[in-house]
Amino acid sequence: MRAHARIHATHNGHVTTLPRLHSDGPFHLRRMRPDGNTARVGIIGAMSGPLGGDRLTIDVTASERAALDVTTAAATLALRGPTTAPATYDVRLTAGDHAHLRWLPQPLISAAGSNLRQTYTIELAPTARLLLREEQLLGRADEEPGHLVSRLLVHRAGGVLLDQQTAYGDPEPGWDGPAVLHRHRAVGQVLLVDPAARLPATSVLLGRGSPSGQAVLTPLAGGLALLATAVAPTSAALRDLLDEALTHVRPR
Repeated sequence: MRAHARIHATHNGHVTTLPRLHSDGPFHLRRMRPDGNTARVGIIGAMSGPLGGDRLTIDVTASERAALDVTTAAATLALRGPTTAPATYDVRLTAGDHAHLRWLPQPLISAAGSNLRQTYTIELAPTARLLLREEQLLGRADEEPGHLVSRLLVHRAGGVLLDQQTAYGDPEPGWDGPAVLHRHRAVGQVLLVDPAARLPATSVLLGRGSPSGQAVLTPLAGGLALLATAVAPTSAALRDLLDEALTHVRPR
């Protein structure tokens, strides 16, 4: 299956509007009740997926001064498909000057036998703000995960802000060893880009030695951005760590 959904938010001088919502394939896009000036869109899965061999893309644009929140109604479940070829899930986020874009989906679950390549490609104007949360659960209950490769590429003001790739599950070497996940099955990160916020100047470690997981906060781009990366035994513990990471952000 091939599917390409699109969301476009603009500011009309008073509030943020949604002139374009194009659903496709497993992506059913629904307008949600706005929060003040912020437009909100929910993505509802209309069918199972991604399956092996699927090619899924979603484009999200917040034009100049637009404020947009995007979430999902339920977790995304990567499943074994009719072919051993990997599925691809491409998320493309664009935020214009003075726009505020928040991408806050429910977790991605990598089920046994699945094979998924997920890519985030993000373009930010110099004054844009972004909050991105990514959570991945490796396997369902008492299940080994599939093969999951995820890349996060962020450009800000025409330059590269962040380019990282993670890979879990067989055949990746050492992915479950003490230097990587150490048997944890929930992994995630929060990326905050906000020129108006006061962010930590040095790295911060959360949950040192805790059985409930750990997170590290890393400042980027001279204090304009913050990346929090966490590993935990459960989805709830992971969410708690990522929420705690955001408490270290202060207004200027």
